[in-house]
Amino acid sequence: MPVAVIVDMVGSRRLPDRPDAQRVLDAAIADVEAALPLASQPLRPTVGDEQQGVYPALEAALAGLLLLQLALPDGLECRFGLGIGSIGTIASVSGDIPDGPGWWAAREAIEAVHAKQQRAAPSARTWVVASSGEDAGVHRSATLANAYLLTRDQLVGAMTERERRLVYGRCLGATQKELAKAQGITQPAVSQALAGAGAHAILEGFALLRAEVTA
Repeated sequence: MPVAVIVDMVGSRRLPDRPDAQRVLDAAIADVEAALPLASQPLRPTVGDEQQGVYPALEAALAGLLLLQLALPDGLECRFGLGIGSIGTIASVSGDIPDGPGWWAAREAIEAVHAKQQRAAPSARTWVVASSGEDAGVHRSATLANAYLLTRDQLVGAMTERERRLVYGRCLGATQKELAKAQGITQPAVSQALAGAGAHAILEGFALLRAEVTA
């Protein structure tokens, strides 16, 4: 089942240089897509600070968006709304317009995570909503994914920029020795940073998602 994704920047109106932030986000998306192309329609800017894309399945979306979170530098955060459901287009004189239950669910999801960020879960950045027409199993999958995401976002949100870079590299298969050389630090320092950031839980979860993508 395809997953529609809407991404927006956290606090975009307060950014000191909005155009530069957009360039940084575009570059991060391109880097992730080059490193591990999981999207069937890669994220692209639409209007304002929003990006939209499509993934072929929930596991691919969860894996790809984790990499994007890890790739972002300090000072630039995003929210992610994932909608599970059918996706289509409506013909228009200006080109096809994305539409369908998947997009409606993604819009509901981005609004839900924004509300949770304001109240119950300040660290929340990602949410999944299954469209109303999906069966009970799909809705259950969305609920289980959200339980995982609340913890994942908490861990990633507490990481330093260097820790995120290290976890990003490990997700993509780089060794601790290779990461130490790239960061100009020792291998024991890399190991200590990963352990202190709770990276092993993130890496194990990512490995499970990758296994489902390639199954």
